[in-house]
Order: sequence, then structure tokens, then C-alpha cells
Amino acid sequence: MADQPYNVLFLCTGNSARSILADALVNHLGAGRFRGFSAGSHPKGTVHPIALELLKELKLPTAGLRSKSWDEFATPGAPQLDYVFTVCDNAAGEVCPYWPGQPVTAHWGLPDPAAVEGSDAQKWAAFRDTLRALEIRIRLFITLPLATLDRVKLKEHLDKIGESPPEGAP
Repeated sequence: MADQPYNVLFLCTGNSARSILADALVNHLGAGRFRGFSAGSHPKGTVHPIALELLKELKLPTAGLRSKSWDEFATPGAPQLDYVFTVCDNAAGEVCPYWPGQPVTAHWGLPDPAAVEGSDAQKWAAFRDTLRALEIRIRLFITLPLATLDRVKLKEHLDKIGESPPEGAP
């Protein structure tokens, strides 16, 4: 496994904001050690424009980011997943498809920035807060000694990362 990147799937219901941001972040921060993907149980079909603009503002690649169904990752020929993280409470409560390879799963729920109503500044602030919280969690994840942790300990670490409140949360 050391020669191949770990495949990480981020799930949300709409696959338009949180999972897209996490996908871009893990690909960037993972520096080739991790390959990120995102999907939704009921994809919106488009990526939220603020998510794309925020990623571009931070000079993170957006090529290939699209809203898609999680069914794409449960078919023959799909990448074998090592980790699957739900980033919204709705997706965490749904019955997921069977993931070949039995990836380690954890729930890292965050509020949906796309649901924020108000001024453009408030909407942008919600997306920035979400990106910051995901970045913290992903940085903690990618620094774990993955090759040396047994599955039980690894799951404990991943769950603990998801339980930590996002930075700036009350």
C-alpha cells in the first residue's frame, strides 16, 4: 500500500459543497499520498458556485469536480476505497452502497454552508468556516500513522477527529 495512494471518498447528500471541498482539500494536502473523491446519495447535479470560487481563490484545483452519485463508487471498475467519510448528518443516516474492499468509515458531520440564508458575506463566511473545519480534520487524518494502526485503533482515531468541534464553533 505504501506505493499507492490511499483512496478517500467524502459523502454528502447533495455532493455540491462539503464533500466537494473535502475532495479538493485531501487531494491538495495529501500531496500524492491520498486520492480524494466525493459523491452524494441524492446529488444536486451541480457544484455550488461559492464552493468553486472559494477553491479557485485559494488556488486549489477544481478540474474534474462534479456532483455525482455514490453509486459510481460501488460498481465494477470503480476505485477501491480505503476510507469513506460522511460529512453531513443525512448521508450518515442513509444506507450506503456496499463498498468493495471494506474501507474504514467515519462520520465527520458539519453544517451545510449551502443552506445558509442571508447576505453574500454571510454565505461566504459559512463556506470559509466549513473549509477551515474540513482542513483541520483532513490535516489530522493525513498525519496519522495509517500503516501502523490496527483497524480498531484507526477507527477510534477517525471517529475522534469527527467528534471534534469545528474551529470557531460555540
